[in-house]
Formats: sequence, structure tokens, C-alpha cells
Amino acid sequence: MTHPRKRSTSADVARVAGVSRTTVSYVLNNRPGEVIPEETRRRVLEAAERLQYRANSSARTLAAGRSDIVLLSIPDLPIGPSISRFVEELTSSLAEHGLTLVTHLMAGQSRSLPDVCAAVGASAVLGFEAFDDDIVQAMQRLGVTVVSPTAEGVFPSMAPLGRLQAEHVITRGHRRIGYLLPAQVRFRSMAEDRLQGVISACADAGVAQPVVLAADLEIDDLVRPLRRWRDASVTAVCAFNDEHAIALLAAMRHIGLSAPEDLAVIGADDIPMARFAAPALSTVYFDLQEAGRYRAEAVLAGLRGGHQHSPSPAAGLRLVHRSST
Repeated sequence: MTHPRKRSTSADVARVAGVSRTTVSYVLNNRPGEVIPEETRRRVLEAAERLQYRANSSARTLAAGRSDIVLLSIPDLPIGPSISRFVEELTSSLAEHGLTLVTHLMAGQSRSLPDVCAAVGASAVLGFEAFDDDIVQAMQRLGVTVVSPTAEGVFPSMAPLGRLQAEHVITRGHRRIGYLLPAQVRFRSMAEDRLQGVISACADAGVAQPVVLAADLEIDDLVRPLRRWRDASVTAVCAFNDEHAIALLAAMRHIGLSAPEDLAVIGADDIPMARFAAPALSTVYFDLQEAGRYRAEAVLAGLRGGHQHSPSPAAGLRLVHRSST
């Protein structure tokens, strides 16, 4: 059995560097307005490195007036490639500003979000969806900055993504379009947001409204909407995301249909596997690096008492045309 080593303290750093603890605090916290000789600064930093000193989070919180913890509340959604990439980009963007991201999965949790914020000492909480008013008020009483769609306007509508899908297949000559909704209720809010973009693009182009059908990610379940779309003379389908589009392509092969000859298919999010689908999947790329940077800026603005204005809804979207359309 190994036993943990005694944690180094600022007093240890001060002793090794031959300076006061106040000087150590000034150097390691980069305290503004304090002029420290370069030689002294170097000795403190070398001592801290030699002792592998890490500032105590509670002490750092007292010094800064807040912690460096930002809590990301993830609703009951599967953690697929897109959400994983977004979390990675948000983590990196926050780290550039000295902030640490902690993720909290809401699914199956008995503890309330304010309780979780209090437990980890979060200074800000970021949500994918709007928080209930009572939750917001409880977190604000804790001194937690709340960054959510309704609070800051930082999660713009994804309707432009659906519009880009529909406009692509319409320009390819398709006049009867289907839309594949996920059967899982937990996806519906996001999916219906994207669907509104498809509906508006169809209206603007003077084509019939999309034939909207829902299915699980199972071959047999997807065959039913495929046959209904064929009966309704649908020639192109916009899928909620790439996973659903790739599953739809598999169901098509199962019943002897091919894309784009029998049915054109376009997905959304441009996950890594989209290019390896059979055929390669047309999709809409969403710049998750930009999304992570923007959300990080929204958090910083909230912590400073300001507001981050919402970007253009179409910012970061790009059509990726491949063989499936």
C-alpha cells in the first residue's frame, strides 16, 4: 500500500525560496500592483516547481473572491461525438482563462443542481437548456452566475442548420422532402428546433412541407418511415443528426434502396464517421471550436457582471456535400 505524501504549503515554498509567505502569495497569484524583483520571482517559482506546490482551492477562492470552477449541466442526452467535442472545446477555452470545467450529467441524479454547485464550489453554471426559475433563484442565492439560453441568449436557435439541410436538397432538384425525427423524447426539443429551419426553407422555396416521421436507431424501425416516404413520393430526407442519417442509409441498403438514386440523405453535425458512411454522408458542419470559445466568453462576461450578446444563428455552419446527396 502506498501512502500519500504530505502536501506542500505556501510556507514550504517561502522557506525554500527564502522569502515571506506574503511574497509567495503575490508571485503565485500574480497580484496586480505589486512590484516583485525578477530574481525573487524566479526563486519563488523554482521553489514551487521543486516542491510540486499546488494552491489550495479554498485559499485560491478566498484570494480571488470566487472559485475557478464552471459547472456544465448536461441534460438527459447520450454523450455522442458532437457533445464530446463541444465539451472538449469548452474545456480548452475556459482553461485559457484559468477556469476549470466540471460536467454534471442530470440523468438519474437525485441531487438538485444547486446542491451540486454548492458541493463543487462552482462560480458559474452553464446549461444546454433553460433552467427553471426556482433553480435559477436558488443558484443566484449561492452566488453562482447562471449562463443559460434564457438568461444570456448564448445558445442560438439551430433552425439555420435545418434550413441549410433543406436548401441543399432543394437546389439539387428535390421537391418532396422528408424529415427524420428521433423517437427519443429527450432529443425532441433540439430536433424540432432544426426541423423549423427545414419547414421555413420549404415554404420560402414554394415546395410542400416536409413529411415528418420519427424512428429509433433500429433497422426494422427505420424501414417503416422509408416505405411511407416512398409512398408519399419523397425523394430526399433531412435527418436530425448524422447518427440517424447513417442508420437510415443502413436501413435503405437492407431493403435494396440506394442513395442518392432512390433517396437522397443529409445529416447534421459532421461527426468523424460521416465520411465513412456508405455512401459518404452529406451533412452540415457545426464549428464546435467556435461554439466552445463563444460559451467560454459568455461565462467570463457573466462572471464580470456583463452579458454576452448572441452571435448570428448561422455562425459556424457550413454545408459538407458528399455522395449521399
